[in-house]
Amino acid sequence: MSGTNRCARVIGVVAAAVALVSCGGGSDAPTATGAQACSPNNPYRGDATAPTKVGSLTGEKAWLRDYFNRNYLWYNEVPNVNAADPAFSNDTVNGFYASIDNYFNALLTPAITASSKFKDQFSFTYPTLAWDQLINSGSSVGYGIEWRLGDSQPPRNIRVVYVHAGSPAAALGVQRGDTLVLADNVSADVNDQSGVDTLNAALFPAAGTLHSFRFSRTGSGAYDIFDLAAGNVALQSVEHRVIAAGTNNVGYLLFNDHVLTAELPLINAVQALANANVNDLVLDLRYNGGGYLYMASQLAYMIAGAARTSGKAFESTIFSAKRLGENTTTPFDNLACLPNANFQCSSSSPLPTLNLSRVYVLVSGSTCSASEAIINGLRGVDVEVRLIGDTTCGKPYGFFGQDNCGITYFPIEFQGINAKGFGDYADGFIPGGTGTPANSLPGCSANDDLGHQLGDPAEGQLAAALAHRASGNSSCPPPMASGRVSPLAAATAERGTVVKAVARSNRYGRIPLR
Repeated sequence: MSGTNRCARVIGVVAAAVALVSCGGGSDAPTATGAQACSPNNPYRGDATAPTKVGSLTGEKAWLRDYFNRNYLWYNEVPNVNAADPAFSNDTVNGFYASIDNYFNALLTPAITASSKFKDQFSFTYPTLAWDQLINSGSSVGYGIEWRLGDSQPPRNIRVVYVHAGSPAAALGVQRGDTLVLADNVSADVNDQSGVDTLNAALFPAAGTLHSFRFSRTGSGAYDIFDLAAGNVALQSVEHRVIAAGTNNVGYLLFNDHVLTAELPLINAVQALANANVNDLVLDLRYNGGGYLYMASQLAYMIAGAARTSGKAFESTIFSAKRLGENTTTPFDNLACLPNANFQCSSSSPLPTLNLSRVYVLVSGSTCSASEAIINGLRGVDVEVRLIGDTTCGKPYGFFGQDNCGITYFPIEFQGINAKGFGDYADGFIPGGTGTPANSLPGCSANDDLGHQLGDPAEGQLAAALAHRASGNSSCPPPMASGRVSPLAAATAERGTVVKAVARSNRYGRIPLR
């Protein structure tokens, strides 16, 4: 990529709008006018967690540019941006968030990785109240459906990959594997802007809105689900089961989100697997975009046990040259820390352990950040990690988050490395590799199998893990050819992107800084 194209940033999910900024150095940082000085037209200012005063959009942007200069990991790669550009200056209630978000995105480094991805695909903004509700209460606005997007352009092949128990979608019978046909009477393959807007509004709804859907299901044709009501849906982040494999027991553990409400179910699931004396573990992280890093540390400890992790770092966080004094080490966390209403530990007790020297991890391009930290942290203490699935998203970075005027900003602040000093996986961890390059791990390539429920030994990725284990880790199921999957997977197995809110696809410090 060259010139202006290196600065292009794609915004949105189904429909992509591109904002272009000029490339250059980061020397244009203004002097900040102070935090919590808010534009009168900022509709989020009353949601701020700190007292606010009347300011201006110019002042909010000045504060943001100064925050980048002080805290952004790549502060010296920030492009020269004209803060008065019309794309950043619509200081009205309806256009306010877009104006500040566009300015934020324009400040991100335009540098690319070896595989031609943006080095920073991950920094984002979020309204503070919505963010706190998501990461701390363990709920998300929607119907309880996790969507898989085959392509941003028609044919999109939008399918259901997971339905949260107890959600509106579960109550009406939506199932994993269902394919979206219509949303609010608009085709899933609509190709005009008005239709795409309708589709986006239905897939990613505002709380309290009603939307109608038509799905198709293999073997039963099309069926209708009318008036799904969007609301705050509790995330069901953990499932587990024990699979008999000859004379041994293999544990299966699904972990979908590192949110606070997942901690106790995760501990209970590991305890149940320990009570069943599992000899191996298949850890399913294919839909886990990350969250709190301390939970990743806890899970890695519960897998590896005390002997392997004693005195070892789970992850060390490396800040920019301006913040070297803040470099810290996160140990393997061996205690439960269930939070009270103030997000402080309300109880502390030893965590259960499996004491395994090997783990099979099911992954995809939606396996990100804190989930990748589990993989990297275990490898740092010589636990053998075998990957089954597709290349992970490549996010060895994290942040804490900072509120200003009711919006929380998450520019990348640090990179994580394991106990061996490795953190170079910006292009993801690659299953089925030889270890060269260092982000290429042993295991098998396998597609997500939407024809079977998660945890079913016949499901494509889990079946591949069990077959690889049964072979003594010497072989994989037959490779895919001509778009077909191996005989171990159903014909519905396929690749795609599981679409989650960006706030569910990162790693965070224990509690976001305020």
